[in-house]
Amino acid sequence: MSLKDLPAELRPREKLLARGPASLADAELLALLLRTGTAGQGVLAMAQALLQRFGGLPGLMQATLAELKTVKGLGGDAKRAELAAVLEIARRSMAQRLAERPVFESPAAVKDYVRLQLGGLPHEVFALMFLDARHHLIGLEEMFRGTLSQATVYPREVVKRALALNAAAVVLVHNHPSGLAEPSRADELLTQNLSSALRLVDVRVLDHLVVARDHVVSFAERGLL
Repeated sequence: MSLKDLPAELRPREKLLARGPASLADAELLALLLRTGTAGQGVLAMAQALLQRFGGLPGLMQATLAELKTVKGLGGDAKRAELAAVLEIARRSMAQRLAERPVFESPAAVKDYVRLQLGGLPHEVFALMFLDARHHLIGLEEMFRGTLSQATVYPREVVKRALALNAAAVVLVHNHPSGLAEPSRADELLTQNLSSALRLVDVRVLDHLVVARDHVVSFAERGLL
């Protein structure tokens, strides 16, 4: 079943045009991109199944072309390429916004950005947002990857990369695949160690963000820095 087979009042396109994009659920927005479902599965049901499989929009944002290819109904190159392109546009748009202005002018945008980048991952990742002297984003880079429970972080490698990028400040970022964004004591100790190491080369740690699928905790907001 395609979108045109739905009653007019249920069609996402008509709903979007009448009420605006914010009125659509995630599955409805995704259905607009997919346009058609598969035999025995309408496009809205397919969109919902896709979100469930990847853990919502954050997980879908992390999906690779190879992963999308395994989804029934996305085997065709055209539909898969279009979806991948839209997801990449969203990621680049958010990164560009953070590169054009100090990141802490919009803490909510920073949290949305890191949640979309890391929130849907099934494994733990430690990343850094490298910032210039005006606190504009140079880039977010994954530095270390671990298991479901821990990642090994080497301060020397963090310092080397910060110097290579001529960063003046950084935001530490890591995810909790468990879905709980509460910082652990180990997270606090790691923050202290990295702050001390980076301070020696005049690079400030402005925050440490702990990312879960639906929530981000800021060390700065908690008074932990």
